[in-house]
Amino acid sequence: MNREVQQGDGAVHVLSETDDVGVVLHEDGPVPVGHKVALKAVPQGAPVMKYGHVIGYATQDIAAGEHVHSHNLAFGDHPDSADGGDQLQLELPTPELTSFMGIVRSDGQVATRNVIAIVSTVNCSATVCQRIADRALADGLLESAPHIDAVVPITHQSGCGLSDSGENLIRLRRTLAGFAGHPNVGGLVVVSLGCEVNQMTEFLREVRRRDDLPIVELGIQEMGGSRAVIEAGVRAVHDLAQQMDAPVRRPVDVGELVLGLNCGGSDGWSGITANPALGVASDMVVAGGGRSVLAETPEIYGAEDLLLQRATSPDVAGKLREVISRWEKHVQSAGESLDNNPSPGNKEGGITTILEKSLGAVAKGGHAPLAAVYEYAEQISQPGFGFMDTPGYDPVSVTGLIAGGANVVVFTTGRGSALGYGLVPVIKVATNTELFERMNDDMDLNAGDIVDSEATVASKGVEIYQRIVDAASGVRTKSEELGYGSQEFVPWLTGPVF
Repeated sequence: MNREVQQGDGAVHVLSETDDVGVVLHEDGPVPVGHKVALKAVPQGAPVMKYGHVIGYATQDIAAGEHVHSHNLAFGDHPDSADGGDQLQLELPTPELTSFMGIVRSDGQVATRNVIAIVSTVNCSATVCQRIADRALADGLLESAPHIDAVVPITHQSGCGLSDSGENLIRLRRTLAGFAGHPNVGGLVVVSLGCEVNQMTEFLREVRRRDDLPIVELGIQEMGGSRAVIEAGVRAVHDLAQQMDAPVRRPVDVGELVLGLNCGGSDGWSGITANPALGVASDMVVAGGGRSVLAETPEIYGAEDLLLQRATSPDVAGKLREVISRWEKHVQSAGESLDNNPSPGNKEGGITTILEKSLGAVAKGGHAPLAAVYEYAEQISQPGFGFMDTPGYDPVSVTGLIAGGANVVVFTTGRGSALGYGLVPVIKVATNTELFERMNDDMDLNAGDIVDSEATVASKGVEIYQRIVDAASGVRTKSEELGYGSQEFVPWLTGPVF
């Protein structure tokens, strides 16, 4: 990692964090911001190290001071670091805030929002769900019922054309039920077509019931078509808004937080600014008795040893190894490589291989012991830090975390991801100041001041933690203000479509 760059006598000198020596940049032009420079010569075929781990292999001789990227570095085998790599251990700050203003539901679960959800059992009813939500909002429902935070259509592209007993249907129902029965849902409308594989009766059996969760069921075929259901749905939403008591927010312990950790549009700064700062905030939530869950299996690949050495039991470690092995076999059978994960934007921002990306991504999980490993959209039940098996594709990953019960999500980005869920507040943290200023309408926090100002990883972690508490207490995020949430529900489905 570079500590500083000095200009002098026409040369650029890069100083190492770990060595009190400098190197002269050997480039015709400037190295892009966030990219890597070799601190010492690396012969062709030799491993290139970052964060104490192998991130790839030199495809040609690399001189000290040379720009290191896809033109001279490639993905390859990645043995685990013998000592777990270069982990910066920070003294965990003591939080000033140990409670937030939450909504306690009738079954004891704690909500951070009070939402009416309109759930489609199948893609065939998705448009009807969207129209119901649009009409209710156009009627001014949120203005007339200020105790309702959002009306959110939960639509998707499946529900039929799949086996009636296979893994896809099981996972779809688990994910939909996680949203429909989420503590943040105070009123529920479910819309079916009628003839789909995901039958409403079977689906509703998986939804967690509460005394304070009224549910309205509507069927397009049964009720005479789309127009009739739209009208009935709009009436139902208005009726639910009147039935739902205004929630009383009261102080609850931070142990009721369920924090989802995600990143997208990463860059070369992600692993040294926003992600480790989020790791501090995650550790603070866990220290307070809460739950915090990392996800995106392809984006821990090559850095999984940093999690395995923190596993609280052989069973937890074994389950994580099983998840990694499953992904390796799945990708190999498809003739693909996990190194396909870094996107063009990731590479433009300075990330070269999936191994490098993973090392930065794992930093979001801080240093707390790994207490649980969850399947996609499985309920997050174990206090402490956990990991959920999800793809790296942001909407799919965050969908799984929220279905699992996350009531706040923090999302770090270096390129500028636009993401939000009406059901749950999503706090977006920029890894660099330029992005924060350019996309200020989308970004909630700036972690770029860790490198260009006086902020530290620890102080930024405290700031993120405080913003988590604020969001959980009802303070709206940028994505909520922009109205995100009607298109981001994307369940993880694989296999044939019939």
